[in-house]
Amino acid sequence: MGIATSSLTGTVRARQSRGFDLQLLLFVSLLIAFGVLMGYSVGFSGAAGSGLSQTVKTLIWIGIGLTLFFVAASVDYHWLETFTWPIYVLVLALLGVNLLIGRDINGAQLSLTIAGLDFQFSEIAKVLMIVVLASYLTKRRERIGRLSTIVGAAVLMGIPTVLVFRQPDLGTALVFVAILGGMLFMAGASIGWMGVTAGVTIGVAPLAVNALHAYQRQRLFCFLDPGQDPQGACYQLVQALNAVGSGGWFGQGLTAGEHNRLGYLPVQSTDFIYTVVAEELGLVGGLVLLALLALLVWRILVIGWGARDALGTLVAAGLASMILFQVLVNVGMVMGIMPVTGIPLPFITYGGSSMISLLFGMGILQSIRMNARKPTF
Repeated sequence: MGIATSSLTGTVRARQSRGFDLQLLLFVSLLIAFGVLMGYSVGFSGAAGSGLSQTVKTLIWIGIGLTLFFVAASVDYHWLETFTWPIYVLVLALLGVNLLIGRDINGAQLSLTIAGLDFQFSEIAKVLMIVVLASYLTKRRERIGRLSTIVGAAVLMGIPTVLVFRQPDLGTALVFVAILGGMLFMAGASIGWMGVTAGVTIGVAPLAVNALHAYQRQRLFCFLDPGQDPQGACYQLVQALNAVGSGGWFGQGLTAGEHNRLGYLPVQSTDFIYTVVAEELGLVGGLVLLALLALLVWRILVIGWGARDALGTLVAAGLASMILFQVLVNVGMVMGIMPVTGIPLPFITYGGSSMISLLFGMGILQSIRMNARKPTF
């Protein structure tokens, strides 16, 4: 009996090992390395030793994230479905605590400091809400075409979205909306009812904009005419456009970017990290980064397509929607074609919560791949 059990365990482990997606790990590793490199460049251009300090913190976050990655990958992802409602309560609790006692950054309560490291609970909530919404939609597959299912999903996602918006963090709130839209679409929800819901959302958008601080409203619409206030609300966007334009084809060299060295962009390691990429590595370096991100999104969708059930497919759809939306808005913001909303660039923006939550999400995705119903190329 013991021999048979041992043999069965060995067979399962061998099957899972064969299912481990090396392409996913490769793309994630390359993006992490790219992010560490750019983060060091930003820190190197600041105060003495700050580059090393920022890099050390990033490596600590990566270590925590990779631990979660392999833990999540080693267990069947269906255990998350069992704890759907406790996870949802946890999300609301984290966002509520963050709203009440979060550290004030430029007028927004965004993070809490734990053991010397800053944690932004809204970043963690994004991945957890993907799991919650995937479970909700999976259990209602037979009623996915009904308006009640869409409204239920919207309410489920709407509560944490409002809590995030109240910080106020418009960028992350928009990511929640993008995740909802992408997952509903992949679940096969009625396009007509989704259109009606989208129309209602657009209709109340002006009320949401009016609820923002005055400086946030000004920044939001700077992309329409950056020259309207180049030394005030539009300063960051004007400097970002100058930095991107100065990079040329191959850039000014790592740590050598003028805008980076002189600190023209106050948040160049976070919201505007792509300006550093474009200035120091040029158009070619920027395209390489975008190609890596595109390959990652493609791999996520391939794994979702090969999942053994709707839960796996929808989790993959949520992760792909989140990453794709953040890339489009972050890069578009730097290029002056999207509003300035403060959305991080996945794996590149300096920040522990984003890195840890992304790696946890990739670990769940790896579990989906290792438990797939069929092999994927």
